[in-house]
Parts: sequence; C-alpha cells; structure tokens
Amino acid sequence: MITRDHHNQTEFLKRCLHYGESAECRELKQEITRLQSDARCVQRAAWLMAALIALTLAGLAYATILLENFPYSAPRLIVSLLCALGVGSLISLLAFAGLGIVYRKRLDQRREECRRMVTQLLETRLGNPAAAPLREPAPGDASRSPVREAAGGAGSPTTEILA
Repeated sequence: MITRDHHNQTEFLKRCLHYGESAECRELKQEITRLQSDARCVQRAAWLMAALIALTLAGLAYATILLENFPYSAPRLIVSLLCALGVGSLISLLAFAGLGIVYRKRLDQRREECRRMVTQLLETRLGNPAAAPLREPAPGDASRSPVREAAGGAGSPTTEILA
C-alpha cells in the first residue's frame, strides 16, 4: 500500500522535475505518473476482491447457520457458485497483491532516479553545496561552543563570564 508520506514525497519530486527542461525529466515524470495510476488501479481491484471474499464468506455463513441440514438442503448450484467465487477472488487478490508489490518496486526505482536527476539539476543550477561541518556541537556541550572557542578556550576568564 502506498502511504500518504510516500505519496507526498513522490509528488514533491515530480514538482522538482518541472524545473528540468530535458526530455529525460519529462519522460521520468510521465512514467512516475503512469506507475502511480497503475498502482492505484491494482489497489482498487484488490479491495474489490477482498469485498467479494467477504460477501462469499457471509453467504456461506448464512447458509451454514440459518439453514437446517445445510449440506443436504441447500441448492448445490448456489453453494458451488459461492465457493467458486470465493476461491477465484482469493486467487485474484493474491495476484493483485503481487502485482502491487511489483509496481511499488518500480515506483521506488523511478523515485530514486528522480532524486538523482533533481540532485544533478540543483548542482548545475546552484553549484555544489558548501562543505558542512562534520559534527555539530550538542546544545549542552559547553566545551565545543564556537562562542567559547572565540573567547579564548575553556579555562580563560572570558569563558567563566559566559558560563
């Protein structure tokens, strides 16, 4: 199943692709849109199969509980149709679940391609990012504070005032 966060991230990446003028960006955006549409279609079909399974089970439960002498008094055709509908729906549900997993993997691959393209697009437009510090000082780490280091170190009189 596609989560809301997954969908929001995908939409953000697609919007970032709008800034790329290349045909590759347009094709990737179209493919992501198509994969999302196909995944939604498969998800709806899976829900339909789950509903059919539930209706089949309800019909069989009705026949089992409310009919006297169930196996012999119920019309065989109706029971056979309910069983066939249930088994067919279950097989279809498993197939749709597998297809949904395939679409999810393809969509994840395209999202990764999209991230790479957006990163390249940002690097070409804005340049490489400035080198970030390896470790930010912790909020309570007084010995690594830039203010303390500029004031003369950990034991100086200036740092005593800052404390």
